[in-house]
Amino acid sequence: MKDTLLQPSGLEVIQLQCEYRNEWLGSDQSHPQFSWIIQSDQRATVQASYRIQVSQDIQNWQQLCWDSGHVKSDQSIQVKYAGSPLQSQTRYYYRVQVQDQWERTSAWSAIQWLETAFFDQSEWQAEWITSEKEWHNAQPESVFQLRKSLNLPSRPISARIYASAAGLYELTINGTRVGNEWFTPGWTSYNHRHQYQTYDVTAYLHMGDNAIGVSLADGWYSGRLGWENQRQHYGEHKALLLQLHLRYEDGQEIIIGTDTSWQSAPSPITLASIYDGEHYDASLEQQGWDQPLFDASEWSKVKVLELPYHHLIAQENWAVRVTEVLTPVDVIHTPAGETVLDMGQNMVGRVRFTGVLPAGASYTLYHAEILDQQGNFYRGNLRTAKQAVHYIADDTQDRQISHAPRFSFQGFRYVQVEGLDHLTDQQLLEVFTGEVMHSDMPIAGSFECSHPLINQLQSNIVWGQRGNFLDVPTDCPQRDERLGWTGDAQVFIRTAAYNYNIAPFFQKWLRDLSADQRSNGSVPFVVPDVLSVLDEEKGDTELPGSAAWGDAAVICPWVMYLHYGDKKLLQEQYSSMKAWVDYIYNQGNNQHLWNTGFHFGDWLALDAKENSYMGSTPTDLVATSYFAYSTRIVRDTAVVLGEVEDEQLYSERLQQIIQAYRHEFVTPAGRLAAPTQTAHALALMFDLLDEHDQQRTALELNRLVIQNGYHLTTGFVGTPYLCFALSDHGYHDTAIKLLLQEQYPSWLYPLSKGATTIWEHWDSIKPDGSFWPDDMNSYNHYAYGAIGEWLYRYVAGLDMDESLPAYKKVKIHPLYGEGEITSARATLESAYGTILCSWIESGEKRQLEVIIPPNTTADVILENALLSSIQENDQSLQDVQGIQTVKEIQSAVSVTIGSGHYHFTYTQKPIS
Repeated sequence: MKDTLLQPSGLEVIQLQCEYRNEWLGSDQSHPQFSWIIQSDQRATVQASYRIQVSQDIQNWQQLCWDSGHVKSDQSIQVKYAGSPLQSQTRYYYRVQVQDQWERTSAWSAIQWLETAFFDQSEWQAEWITSEKEWHNAQPESVFQLRKSLNLPSRPISARIYASAAGLYELTINGTRVGNEWFTPGWTSYNHRHQYQTYDVTAYLHMGDNAIGVSLADGWYSGRLGWENQRQHYGEHKALLLQLHLRYEDGQEIIIGTDTSWQSAPSPITLASIYDGEHYDASLEQQGWDQPLFDASEWSKVKVLELPYHHLIAQENWAVRVTEVLTPVDVIHTPAGETVLDMGQNMVGRVRFTGVLPAGASYTLYHAEILDQQGNFYRGNLRTAKQAVHYIADDTQDRQISHAPRFSFQGFRYVQVEGLDHLTDQQLLEVFTGEVMHSDMPIAGSFECSHPLINQLQSNIVWGQRGNFLDVPTDCPQRDERLGWTGDAQVFIRTAAYNYNIAPFFQKWLRDLSADQRSNGSVPFVVPDVLSVLDEEKGDTELPGSAAWGDAAVICPWVMYLHYGDKKLLQEQYSSMKAWVDYIYNQGNNQHLWNTGFHFGDWLALDAKENSYMGSTPTDLVATSYFAYSTRIVRDTAVVLGEVEDEQLYSERLQQIIQAYRHEFVTPAGRLAAPTQTAHALALMFDLLDEHDQQRTALELNRLVIQNGYHLTTGFVGTPYLCFALSDHGYHDTAIKLLLQEQYPSWLYPLSKGATTIWEHWDSIKPDGSFWPDDMNSYNHYAYGAIGEWLYRYVAGLDMDESLPAYKKVKIHPLYGEGEITSARATLESAYGTILCSWIESGEKRQLEVIIPPNTTADVILENALLSSIQENDQSLQDVQGIQTVKEIQSAVSVTIGSGHYHFTYTQKPIS
């Protein structure tokens, strides 16, 4: 490649990213990884070489921090920085140039940047501060305000704030809110890892008097968490840590941090609770409190708290933001006389009121997911969570306000309104909006098909993910729980990766999992772990890990590697992965069977005994199945990482586990000892049987489903694998009938009851209209949405060759819809670019549209295709550019293609 200005070559580098981000403010990564996407006007384009340059000066590309030189490689993702050491608080610019196999050279890409934060705890000069007065002791979960006045000799050319809190914080400068992030600093395992955020506040400051204001709430740090009314899991006092760095044109730098010069006062927010909502009393407002020249003479002093610095880390996750605004679709007046807004969608976030309130007026909003059988407002399933927002207006004059809670989120579709009887129904529809909040993950994929109920199911899956991916992967967003249950996360993670880019989201959560993992290797049920303290208080000091839940330590990093090709994360988590399978190995008397300890089993399966949440599949069968699966993944991870000794160790152990499984759970005649759908699905999916027994087990699974009227009986463990096990072993027609089943129990049954998200139970609302008991009945619980992965991979046909992760080699293999689904379309924004698989079936004719991004290849498998009938854009395959090989395999034709946009048509073989 020549380092010159180039004429357009039909080859272009786009979408440069550093650690999945386009513009990254606040990195503490000393050796970040770069990725880019290539565009080409030619099919079958492959990168032959690349060059990366990194500079501190956007105008100067001669004096560089790093010039990779011309690297002969097709690697275009996860390229590690290898230049001079990055400096803290510095902006770096980078650009990329590539050459393809035809020696076409791209122009330099558009320039992107990253900016570092702190690399060492010694860079923190600020102190952790809290209010000297203990207002929160008199009013639990109340909010207080902190302020600092500062006079600047001139306007700085650069200003950055680095901020964190023990609790949640909201930052303002001169009366203006800074940033659009919410629930900062996020929820991590605070005792081990505590995030801080970086803000560019240059535009907020001016010469002369300025003021910084911060509101502090308890949040996850010291607020109520869990169903036993526990508070202060991480500490008693909420506190602020903030450091402002100013740079002036003359080179002067000034640092202003939190210290005892700050002042504090109570906030108008008298309650801010994750579970219970928020109370705001406008009569307590101090106008201008966060602006210059405010008289703070009556404010109290602050004091320094001795909190650690060594566990501070820069923001890792996607920030929580308002990503959509909904308007109510109806006002309902219930038989009980309640006034209720219907948002039309079970959502997570908050409700905003924008309008005029009379002096001294007040309103209260209660949030719920459903109405009861009589059509009345129903909050029973919230347990002790109040989910209430109360607002008291200023008593001096009528005021135009715009109010929404700032430190609390709710899970709801319906909102009961009290105190606004003077407004008409139409006015209520106009003054209220619903603000959808979740971690602001970029959309990755889409799925749609010819069947409207399946499209609604996909919508429910996506909305369930949005609502429960609010900084951690929670089980539910509404009741007094909202915890990062590991089992839910691991069964859903692959579906999640199709819908959204979840890389930073799960990087953060997996690092918390490692931090909370116990010394014996067991993994908590929830991460961050706030339940073990309760167990210890009850005298349970062994703190076991459960199969399928603790296996998140192994399965989730592996799925992340498959989808994003990130060996660095796999290497980070490797010791945690091994610790988990070694923990299992050391349980009980038989090292190759897991038949001891507590397990959730096939949680909420329909074949459970009366008054039991655990399905009838034996827990030791479930546990040993997962033991084998996780051991296999650890073995495969050792291969990827070049850990030869570990590869041999875990290969041998895997074979021993499989043999022990067969001896314990398979009869000499080859029948599974447990006659459940889940037992059969796990045995097939985890490859625990010999070939002959696989055929018998698949036949029996098919029989079990048909015998049950094409209804499932599986719970959290069996459901994600059921359709895969059927489709993989020749019973795709049964899987399709199972998917399209509309009667209880099924994926589509909840839609008949108005569901707009995935339910915790198959019958959260029973066929007779009654509900599951209030103690555990969420209407927004994403686990059963794991069917989404099968929709993308097997119905639409968008899949990968796992030997080349991150869709370096795409697998296009739709299994179609047995005539019940006549078209399907899936897209995915992979690390290499857009992948599309779209098909239409009409009688014996099939059309397949495929997009494969540059620098990748694909195997396109055309099921039941008559080879002589296959055409691409009305041409015979031998005449088509980009097609590399064509071969018949069993009942299909496999066509290997390079990148590009293709349109295949073919006729199906006649039925013999």
